[in-house]
Amino acid sequence: MFVGKKMNFFSIDKQSIEIKKKQLIIMNPMHALSLLLFLLFLIGCSSSDDNSGNASGTRYQKGEYLYRHHNEHLFAISPPQLASIEPYPWEKGKVGEHLKITKEFFRCKGSNLNPPHAVQEKKEVVRYFDCGGAAKHTLPLRDEKEFIYPILIDLLNYIQAKTQKKVVITSGHRCPEHNAYVDPSPENLYSKHMIGAEVSFYVQGMEELPELIVKCLQAYFTETPKYEGKKEFIEFQRYEKDDVNVSTQPWMNKEIFIKLFKKDEGRNFDNRHPYPYISVQVRYDMDSKEKVIYTWDKANHNYFRI
Repeated sequence: MFVGKKMNFFSIDKQSIEIKKKQLIIMNPMHALSLLLFLLFLIGCSSSDDNSGNASGTRYQKGEYLYRHHNEHLFAISPPQLASIEPYPWEKGKVGEHLKITKEFFRCKGSNLNPPHAVQEKKEVVRYFDCGGAAKHTLPLRDEKEFIYPILIDLLNYIQAKTQKKVVITSGHRCPEHNAYVDPSPENLYSKHMIGAEVSFYVQGMEELPELIVKCLQAYFTETPKYEGKKEFIEFQRYEKDDVNVSTQPWMNKEIFIKLFKKDEGRNFDNRHPYPYISVQVRYDMDSKEKVIYTWDKANHNYFRI
């Protein structure tokens, strides 16, 4: 195993008085140390094997029996009880059997997964790309907080309470990128969706009865105490100009503007469903006592990009 060095030396035999030549193998000190450690390891293994097989190896182990009575216990165990599941924040508060509508329902429905939208404009094809949706930007802001005009939320919750049906929001807030992707027509360039002042929706189970939903919207103003005696809010008029993209004349009071889109009207990327739907725009802000008007600055600079 170990390699040493051979060295010649001379010895004198006293009897024959002859000088004899002998060879001595001198081992490397590192090899000698390794050999010594190996021998110690073998001795240790041998000692442990002997002890393991010897009954005296258990002489330090002791045991004793445990004695229990059949009805003996350390503490009383209470019977199991069914625990209720704590609701998520967005599940707190219901209108009938349906979740209460909040501003979270109005978030932009854009997605980077949507393919480019190609539109022929004059002499060239223009491609529109969708935004990243709610994961990439906030709702419109007011006082540094996300904001949707409260009248829209109140109206939709009122409809759910009266009809006991779910309101499906097809288009709430749209950022400028998603608004152009949904509908690049000139009429849509100034949509109030971009400032949180417009919503499109239908009522599940009453898809073919949009006229009844319009009457329900009007009834909100007659039944809400804060509008009592305010004729400009309670009474609705029909919009008679022909500058709208619907065949049914819209309804309006001082605060809101209602449009009814039939099955073949107002089809866009957010409204690909086959149902008629309703659009509600905010015309007047009861809190600030001001008209609600689209501005480029509100649409493009009034939300955070993430």
